[in-house]
Amino acid sequence: MATDKLELNVAGMTCVNCSNAIEKVTAKMDGVEEAKVSFASSKAEFIIDPTKVKIEDIKQKIKKLGYSVVEDLKALEVQKKKDLKKLKFLFTVAASCSIAILYLIFFPLQEGRLNLYLMMFFGTIAQFYPGGLFYSHAIKAIANKNYDMNVLVALGTSAAYFYSAFTVLFPFLFPEHLRYVYFDGASIIITFILLGKVLEENSKAKATDFLKNLIDLAPKTATIITSNGEEKTIKADTLQIGDIVIIKAGERVSADGTILEGSSDVDTSMITGEPLPQFKTVEDEVVAGTINTNGFLKVKVAKASNDTLLSHIITLLGEAQNQKMPIGRIADRISNIFVPTVISISILTFFIWFFAANNTLDAVLASISVLIISCPCALGLATPIAIVSAVGKGAKNGILIKSPEVLEIIKDIKYAIFDKTGTITEGRISMGNLVLQDNSMDILNILASAELQSEHPISKAITNYAKEKQLSLDKEVKQLIVIPGKGIKCIIDDKEVVIGTLSFLTSEQVEKNEKYIKFIVQEQNFGNGAVLAAIDKKMVGAFSFKDGIKKGAKDMVQELKDKNIIPVLLTGDNEKTAKAVALKLGIEKVYAEVLPNEKYEVIKSFQKDDKVMFIGDGINDSPSLKQADIGLALGSGSDIAKDAGDIIIMNNELSSVIKSINLSIYTIRTVKQNLFWAFIYNALGIPIAAGALFPFFGIMLTPVYAGIAMSFSSVTVVLNSLRLKLKRL
Repeated sequence: MATDKLELNVAGMTCVNCSNAIEKVTAKMDGVEEAKVSFASSKAEFIIDPTKVKIEDIKQKIKKLGYSVVEDLKALEVQKKKDLKKLKFLFTVAASCSIAILYLIFFPLQEGRLNLYLMMFFGTIAQFYPGGLFYSHAIKAIANKNYDMNVLVALGTSAAYFYSAFTVLFPFLFPEHLRYVYFDGASIIITFILLGKVLEENSKAKATDFLKNLIDLAPKTATIITSNGEEKTIKADTLQIGDIVIIKAGERVSADGTILEGSSDVDTSMITGEPLPQFKTVEDEVVAGTINTNGFLKVKVAKASNDTLLSHIITLLGEAQNQKMPIGRIADRISNIFVPTVISISILTFFIWFFAANNTLDAVLASISVLIISCPCALGLATPIAIVSAVGKGAKNGILIKSPEVLEIIKDIKYAIFDKTGTITEGRISMGNLVLQDNSMDILNILASAELQSEHPISKAITNYAKEKQLSLDKEVKQLIVIPGKGIKCIIDDKEVVIGTLSFLTSEQVEKNEKYIKFIVQEQNFGNGAVLAAIDKKMVGAFSFKDGIKKGAKDMVQELKDKNIIPVLLTGDNEKTAKAVALKLGIEKVYAEVLPNEKYEVIKSFQKDDKVMFIGDGINDSPSLKQADIGLALGSGSDIAKDAGDIIIMNNELSSVIKSINLSIYTIRTVKQNLFWAFIYNALGIPIAAGALFPFFGIMLTPVYAGIAMSFSSVTVVLNSLRLKLKRL
């Protein structure tokens, strides 16, 4: 049986249960072998038998559920922005109505009936305009036998609202001591749950930004050499294997290929994450999207545009984004049991009172009391208020939480995997050690004057060091020649100055000096880069360069170990450097010289054992940031890395990694406490509201006391959540 893979962009989903509903309904269609819908990315993937089901049929089924199918990523982004704008507006309306009702409660008008009518007016707007969102989703949920939070909100707020509305419109139907209104409770619960949805949708609306930015890195045009030897500019995505393209200084490489002519330092940081350009010459391979910093390259295309390393990175990002994380919706799980139970108890209560007491009013009031006390104010506030407090606490500590859902996962991670350059280390090349003939500052001034003419990171490190020593760097430089990947040579004060690799100095017939050669070998063994310097064919000095380890990195690694979290170093840098850094930090697991797609695979291998947190900052880290259960991006990192991460550490302090874990622990603990209090109030109050104590003690929980219990549970939950702001991370 032949099957096809179908991918659709679905707009309009506001919660995980929306994606669940689409999965359940479409999976039942004849010809749909598998359905997977991601709420986070708004993407749906289907494995279908095209002989049994048409693509249009699947689209129509999704549309009947109340969602829309958009054609491409751009259209999806537009729709997400519209959905977020609408959600923010609904929240504003609900919040305004809640404030108005609370004002009328605390500062009532002298005309009591007018005061009640105004409260009902604002309560009606909140209940059926912003609250209409919960009604529509509750109907869909019930239709799919999924009793989620939307059902609970619709049920509870409806009980409070309609009891209040009948009390206002038909007060003669109720005894005087039962004429109470609960418009405030219904309105406030809608407001706070919408606030939680705004936070969630805000991160969801930006979920595809990182893909868009990464796609922008791909070259749009390419200059090819035609069969008659002429240069012609074409679209990069039309390049064919075997085409010859020209890459000038400052341009991005058009396609994956092999250099036929020329040499240059190529900035490969988007792939390797390392700050030093790599020297590329004839027969070396280059990758699309990397930058030719100098020189001229003629490249033979080896891969089509849809098969380049950059395109594979984009594909990996998409795949990682579409994978579902095992995020538990505690309140929804409770409500799936709680909602049917409450409805059953309410109906049962009505019939027991109706037949036992033969009193329709008491039966109705008892039934409504059950529904009011089960109103999910506290249950609905349990998670949103805790999350609002946690997000605020995190922001205050330089931790930007893009999706509150990640707080459920961080506390459970077993592996903390780190990129090296720019994450564990400073990401800046600086002077390490140096040895000069006779420790002469005059020699350093000559060498730094020569390096001042180059933009290479090593040159900048030498000149910055010389400036710190307050040297003038005023030597006149003549006949400067820069040999990419090797070094520079020039004439200063009628002397030949050569700075670069050992092989470069040897080719320039410089006399060897074991003192300096031993120095660079030793430094390279420590994981540092090193170059030699010569004047008039004699070695006069050697420099080593380092990328310093960030302050607090070692303490952070130890704290992770104390929490039974295993630290891992994962880098594209060479093995010696990686192991040297790991040794200083106390990291035992090291993976070096890995490309982005290999990093991605390493992350997946660790995930087979347990949950993984990845911490990175570069474009090359973006697939790993998305694939990991939790991705932490540094604020100083690339925009693409920050878009791909779940959390952005804005202050770039590694101590924030530990703070993020602590914040997760405190937040989930608070949510569970909130859920316990919310549930215990209902568990104790519902039987009393149903009249369980009446036969023994004559106690009947009327709607007013049900409302008080409901409000008290909400206050408890809010105060408990606000304690998060006082926690020390």
